Amino acid sequence: MNKLAETADVAQVTSVSQLSDVRSTDWAFTALQSLVERYGCIAGYPDSTFRGAKALARYEFAAGLNACLDKINEIISAGLADKVSKEDLATLQKLQEEFAAELATLRGRVDALDAKTAKLEAQQFSTTTKLSGLAFFNVTGATASGDVIRETGARDPITGRPITATATRPNVTFGYYLFLNLTTSFTGKDALVTQLVTGNGNSPANNFVSNGFFNSWGTPFLDQTGVPTANQFNIRELFYSFPVASNVNVAIGPRVNFYRYFDQNRFTSFLTGTTSFNSNGSTLSNAVDRGSGAVVIWTINPQFRLTAAYLGENTEFLSSANPNFNTSSNPQQGLFGGTNTLTAELVYSPSKDANFRFLYTRSNIKTTNVGAANNRITGATAEPLPYGVADDGQGGGINNATADTIILNFDWLLSKGFGVFGRYSYGSTNISPLNPAVQGGSVNVNAFQFGLAFPDLFKESALAVLSFVVPHSYSSGRNFLSSGGGDGATQYELELSYYYPISKNIAIVPAFYAIFNPNSFSTNPAVFVGNIRTQFSF
Repeated sequence: MNKLAETADVAQVTSVSQLSDVRSTDWAFTALQSLVERYGCIAGYPDSTFRGAKALARYEFAAGLNACLDKINEIISAGLADKVSKEDLATLQKLQEEFAAELATLRGRVDALDAKTAKLEAQQFSTTTKLSGLAFFNVTGATASGDVIRETGARDPITGRPITATATRPNVTFGYYLFLNLTTSFTGKDALVTQLVTGNGNSPANNFVSNGFFNSWGTPFLDQTGVPTANQFNIRELFYSFPVASNVNVAIGPRVNFYRYFDQNRFTSFLTGTTSFNSNGSTLSNAVDRGSGAVVIWTINPQFRLTAAYLGENTEFLSSANPNFNTSSNPQQGLFGGTNTLTAELVYSPSKDANFRFLYTRSNIKTTNVGAANNRITGATAEPLPYGVADDGQGGGINNATADTIILNFDWLLSKGFGVFGRYSYGSTNISPLNPAVQGGSVNVNAFQFGLAFPDLFKESALAVLSFVVPHSYSSGRNFLSSGGGDGATQYELELSYYYPISKNIAIVPAFYAIFNPNSFSTNPAVFVGNIRTQFSF
C-alpha cells in the first residue's frame, strides 16, 4: 500500500498555480513546449530554441502561452480547425485555467501599452520633421603693432572731412554661435525649413573697424552674435521649397537666405573653407542677406544652372523695431517699397571639378539713420559700397539709393589635393542728395579674391585654404563716404585657415588673418587676428 501511495503521488499532476515559477520538469512546461513545436507559436531566442532546460517565471510562461493561444485561434479562424487535435485543445484549456490570473494581468498590461502607444503617436512632434544642428565655440584675439585709426561716420562741420578716432585695443574673446534646423517634408520632395539661431560672439577686430563695418574685415563669420540681442533665439531662415518640374525648384518664404543659393564656392564655405566675412563671399554681393520673396532654380542641363530671386529685406540680426530695417514686413515700406534686390546667377560646370559663375544684382537701398545723422546708407544693407557710411559728400542726407553689382566667381579642383578659386566683383551705387543744390554721383568700387586650396591635407575631408582679398578698391565716388574711404589707401587681407575633422561630427578649425592698410588708411599698422573654432554637428 505504501508503495502504491508513493506511485500515485508521483503520477499526480502538480498544480502549477502553487509554484513561484515553472520548471522544465513540470507538466505545464512540457505541455506548452509540445504546442510550440507543433504549431510554431513562439521562437523564444534568435537561434529559434525554446531552451527547455531552463525554468520560467510565471509571467514569462503566461506570455508564451498567450502566443500559442493567439496562434491556434488564427488557425481555427482560417477554417483549419481540423489541423488542431482535441487533445491539444484540452491541454490549452487546462493551461488557461492554471494561468488565468497571469493571462489576465498580461492582457491588461498589453491594453495599457496599446493605449500609451496610441497617445504617443497622436501627440508626437511630427513623423516628417528632422532636427539637426551646428554649434560653434570660438576663441579669438586681435592685435596691432600701433594705434589704429577708424572713421566715426560723422563729418567735421567746418571742413566736411570724415571725423576719425583711435580704436581701443581689444582683449581675447570666447563666444559661441548655434544653429538649430527643423526640416519638414510633406511629400518627400519638398522641404519646409526653419533655422533658429543664437549666439553671443563679438569678435575683437570689431574694435578696430570704421563705422558701418561691424562684422566685416577681421571677423570670423561664425564668431558673430547673429541676433539683435545676445543669447536669445531668432529665426534665421524660414522658407518652403518644392519642385514645379523635374528640373525646376522654387523656394518661397518670409526669410530666405540669399547665400544659400548665390555666390557659392566649394572652397569658401564658412563651414569647411575660408572663415572670415570678407573671404566667405563677395564683399559687394547684395544689400539683402535674408529676405522675403522667392527663388527659382532651373537646372538647364548637367552643365548649366540658372537661379533667379527677388528678396525684400528681412534679416535676423537687424532689429524689426527700427522701421528702416526689415522693410519687407513694415507696412510703411512693404515687400516692394523698402530695401530689396533682384538677382540672377548663371553657373557653368564643365565637369565635377570646375564651376564658373556669373551673377548680377539690382538693389534698391533704403536710407537709415547713423547716430544723429539722418538719411544715410550704411552697414550690411549698404552693399555694394561695401558697408561703410555714405552721405551727400557734405554731411547732408541722401535719397534712397539704387545699385548694380556684377560678380565673377570660380572654383577649380586641379587635382585631388590642390585647387584654386577666385572672385572679381564690381559695384556701382547711385547717390542722390536730398539737397538739390548738391551734386550727386556714384560710388564705384572693385573687389578681388584669389586663393589656393589643399583638400584632404594630412587627413581625408580636411581642407587648408590660403585666401588673398581686396575687399574694396574705389575707382570713383570716395567723396561720398563719411566712413570707409580712409585716406585713399587700398586695404588688402591674407587668410590662412585649416579645417581638420576630428570625427564625423567634430572639427577643429584654426585660422589666421593679416589685414594691411586697415580702414583704407596707409598710416594704419597691420592688424593680426587669430581664431580657433571647435565645430559640432548633430
